[in-house]
Amino acid sequence: MKTCNSLIIIILSIISFSCGSNQDKQKKYFSIATEGNKTKFPLGETIKASITNNKNIKIDSVSYLLDDKEVTSKSNFDYEEKLDNEKLGNHMLTAKVFYGGNIDTITKKITILNHTPPKLYSYKIVAEYPHDKEAFTQGLEFFGDTLYESTGKKGKSSLRRVDYKTGEVLVKKNIDKQYFAEGITILNNKIIQLTWTSKVGFIYNLNTLEKIGGFTYDQSKEGWGLCNDGDHIYKSDGTAKIWLLDANTLAEKSYIEVTTNKSVKSRFNELEWVDGKIYANTWQKDGIAIINPKNGALEAVINLSGLRRKVTEHKDLDVLNGIAYKRDTKQLFVTGKNWDKLFEIQVIQK
Repeated sequence: MKTCNSLIIIILSIISFSCGSNQDKQKKYFSIATEGNKTKFPLGETIKASITNNKNIKIDSVSYLLDDKEVTSKSNFDYEEKLDNEKLGNHMLTAKVFYGGNIDTITKKITILNHTPPKLYSYKIVAEYPHDKEAFTQGLEFFGDTLYESTGKKGKSSLRRVDYKTGEVLVKKNIDKQYFAEGITILNNKIIQLTWTSKVGFIYNLNTLEKIGGFTYDQSKEGWGLCNDGDHIYKSDGTAKIWLLDANTLAEKSYIEVTTNKSVKSRFNELEWVDGKIYANTWQKDGIAIINPKNGALEAVINLSGLRRKVTEHKDLDVLNGIAYKRDTKQLFVTGKNWDKLFEIQVIQK
């Protein structure tokens, strides 16, 4: 027994020594220090960073990357870059330190903020129209004078063609009960529809509403809202990210992160493309965010508080969700989940 115990002690000692050796090998001798220890930088400001070298190891060279963009370091191995055209949100500053035939790769998370706060807009109601209060609205989009709507909840999800003036549902296609339908957008005579957590979307013929295809999405967290600019498709997933999708394959290619002058924001739901900007409902908020699609800047918020009080109160009444824009007449419409009214509104810029 004593021999066995001694053997166990020896084995444990070897394992412990081995683990310690691996930790030593993985130890980083350097770190990235930013001026004033800042991690948040507004557009227009210059990021200044240097290498902390507490052991005074001789450094041969340093290369920096802001995400995947490589930048040559200055002669003293420092990093300096003025922010102007960068996308907002969370980024990774990486430094590769070359010394004595070795390389240390070190990182520091930074956030690029917008340089101005969002503007605050109000609204006035132009007209009111009937809307099916049984519709748990997840997507809303015009094609010509016809309104198309996606409704959610498992067992109740649907795709609809609607006469917006009367509220009549002209055509209704029920979605398989295993799916919780979400946002839609219309491009190239096809309707593209998301599902919430199933990681799949559907493609329909615009004229017949017959399903003609499907697609998957693997990078984004979930499926929330969709819109398009005529060439590209934008997709929200409940996080701060709005994804840019390939219009042909619907593959997720890149993303922006919605950001103000103070922080990165999230929970953007139904989307609509309006005159070069993304309009987005924010889940559980009575307003619409106006987002710059190039860099993610949250440029303005339309305060729609009070609108919900103008619809009939009932047990299933839920939050504001649904934005539709008639591009030819520049009319903007909004509704909510299980609202019995569709509102045409005019945005008032204070």
